[in-house]
Amino acid sequence: MLQEFKDFIAKGNVMDMAVGIIIGAAFTAIVTSLVGDLINPIISLFTGGIDFSGLGVRLTEGEDGAVFAYGNFIMAIINFLIIAFVVFMLVKMVNRVKAASVRDEDVAVEVDTGPSEKDLLMDIRELLRK
Repeated sequence: MLQEFKDFIAKGNVMDMAVGIIIGAAFTAIVTSLVGDLINPIISLFTGGIDFSGLGVRLTEGEDGAVFAYGNFIMAIINFLIIAFVVFMLVKMVNRVKAASVRDEDVAVEVDTGPSEKDLLMDIRELLRK
């Protein structure tokens, strides 16, 4: 059973997935900073400085009462849309770089091989008839 586990871990798929998760976590920090530090302040300029995260309705009285914080939900939706757009642009850029890296020599060149054997035999037959 231990050997089966070692074989499972050693497979390329698991290692690729682990690398993807680690890079994804690092990328998440970058995108979160992009959204929080650069894009949200620009959005607040257009919305008149409204911070949606503070919006909510107090359901019970008192300082520790329950709050229906719909503003946090609105901010989560805005952040999701921004992050999804950034990831879309990144994937689009990577696909463009991949397409540009395909060299002409990687593409099979159509070679004119000349007449087929059947064509040659038909030509010989016509010459012999003359």
